[in-house]
Amino acid sequence: MDIVLGDHNRWFMDGNEQIISAERVIPHPNYESWLVNNDIMLIKLSKPPTINQYVRPVALPTSCAPSGTTCTVSGWGVTMSSSADSNRLQCLEIPILSDEDCDNSYPGMITEAMFCAGYIEGGKDSCQGDSGGPVVCDGELQGVVSWGFGCAEKNHPGVYAKTCIFTDWLQSTMASY
Repeated sequence: MDIVLGDHNRWFMDGNEQIISAERVIPHPNYESWLVNNDIMLIKLSKPPTINQYVRPVALPTSCAPSGTTCTVSGWGVTMSSSADSNRLQCLEIPILSDEDCDNSYPGMITEAMFCAGYIEGGKDSCQGDSGGPVVCDGELQGVVSWGFGCAEKNHPGVYAKTCIFTDWLQSTMASY
């Protein structure tokens, strides 16, 4: 598997892309596919990337971001439930929602390893093809795109893996490889 870093338009190679093979894929040991719980993994690259204005690391969270925090989610996914994947990297600002709003949107489905972000009224959301993408809040990786009901549907915001509860696992796993 090859990982492409620094790309922003999949139809056009502008020379800023770095293609590096994956040496190892490391899913979370407690990942539960039927609940989409603990939906986080690491990919060890075969060599370090070149850090530049197009490729840079994101900081792990120092704490969990509170509801109301505005974050940026990005990805290559569809821009509407019925459309094709985007060829240009898309970014969207979304607020982290309260646990109450999240639980009301998905009764009995939200675990401690998840949070909701987006708009209860619908209209803007991450979508199919964005899974695994980052949710960055104040320069920290607070979430990973996980699942939802459709895209941008009223009362069904996006659901994200809550990175802040995985910080110890992420740090120890990265240190061991």
